[in-house]
Amino acid sequence: MSFAASGGWTLVEWLLLIERELLLFALFWFVIGMVDELAVDAIWFCMRLKPGFRTPYLSRDVSQGRLDGRLAVFVACWHEADVIGATVANMLRCWKESEYILYIGCYCNDPATVAAVTAIGGSDPRLRIVIHDKFGPTTKADCLNRIYKAMCADEQRLGQRFKGIVLHDSEDMVHPLELMLIDRALSDVEFVQLPVRPEIPEGAHWVAGHYCDEFAEAHARAMPVRDALGAGLPAAGVSCGFSRDMLELIGEVRMMGSADGPFAADCLTEDYELGMLIPHLGGRGCFLRCRDADGHLIGTRSYFPDTVLTSVRQKTRWMHGICLQGWDRLGWNARLVDIWMSIRDRRGPLIALVLFAAYILLLVEGVLAVARLWLGKDMPQLAPPPAYLHYAMNLCAMGLVWRSFMRALFTGREYGWREGLLAPLRLPVANVVMILAARRALWAYCRSLGGARVVWDKTEHMVHPSLVASAPPPPCPMENAA
Repeated sequence: MSFAASGGWTLVEWLLLIERELLLFALFWFVIGMVDELAVDAIWFCMRLKPGFRTPYLSRDVSQGRLDGRLAVFVACWHEADVIGATVANMLRCWKESEYILYIGCYCNDPATVAAVTAIGGSDPRLRIVIHDKFGPTTKADCLNRIYKAMCADEQRLGQRFKGIVLHDSEDMVHPLELMLIDRALSDVEFVQLPVRPEIPEGAHWVAGHYCDEFAEAHARAMPVRDALGAGLPAAGVSCGFSRDMLELIGEVRMMGSADGPFAADCLTEDYELGMLIPHLGGRGCFLRCRDADGHLIGTRSYFPDTVLTSVRQKTRWMHGICLQGWDRLGWNARLVDIWMSIRDRRGPLIALVLFAAYILLLVEGVLAVARLWLGKDMPQLAPPPAYLHYAMNLCAMGLVWRSFMRALFTGREYGWREGLLAPLRLPVANVVMILAARRALWAYCRSLGGARVVWDKTEHMVHPSLVASAPPPPCPMENAA
């Protein structure tokens, strides 16, 4: 067996050199990422020491009151006939208040979605169906702008102004106390975000399960830390409310630049951008994590993609909009805390590159292991690695154990100990999805720089949580114990 290669070096020697370079590259960024996450962990643990940090439980009599002002709920739809009927029915059933209007935005070339909405609540005075005059799909933001114009027309016609606007997706299962919580928060701030709770589908759920892990950690650790630091808060596009005055101000600023409304029609993640614009315009945001009297999280429940292909498509849109477009469109805030959080938001492509290098390193290690068995004592050797390399490797190993523990902790206390034990095992799935999504996002971004039109590359939704499980999720007694 010959390992000879051109230039006087053997193939094994080249692989040893590649191994060393990949190891240095991966370890450098792993250590930086570990320090970043440990800083967030440290702040979170310090917050846990404060008596008032515990997740509040709302009493049953909270739902007995009326809203302080009228709320408009926006839902943009394109080919959502399979789930939108269940979503509308669930919203109208759960939200007993009369001080809100549910605006469902549809397209004139999507009659199935229009029919599904009409069949469920066509006669309910709290429901308003808005038909876009453009053929779909345009973008989600463009559809939201059409809904916004319809809301403004209703305000002029009725002589009543809304207090706030709530955003939701067509597959969401809402909580009965959501509107009450958002209404009270908007009396003090201009933007409020409630948690998102991905649902676990029946059977094997390695892909869908990694969404549960990520959101459980993000909305119980990262978002509370951002809120406590006073950093800009990204809007998730669901269970988020904006004050009417702030949304109008954003619309006026954008329409000065020939935009069509407050939602950026050429942005793939208009919700994230809206949340981050609030502090730029002098507004305040907050993240509210509460549970009802039975221990159920007050937020949005929905099913997320459960195949690699659909998950990659969804995360491509997130990475394109947040990491790449966000850099172009939002720039950098002067405050250090906002710079830190913006770097965390936009690091996705870099993380994907580092993970890709790490997996290539594993393949190289496998080939070298075979070479060591084959060559034995004749195995070539490079110069001994520097001592700090061993320290960095040990540090990264300990960091991986710690991150796996934290992921298991947050997933376990929201979904139970079985899912908590599976959470570290789903990390490779999340890594592969991120790598594939980063590649697609980079190509899509390059095409957009060349003038390609931004299109709503939406996720297909086939099942609504209310059609699978009529009972709410189990309560979480571990929330205040962890």
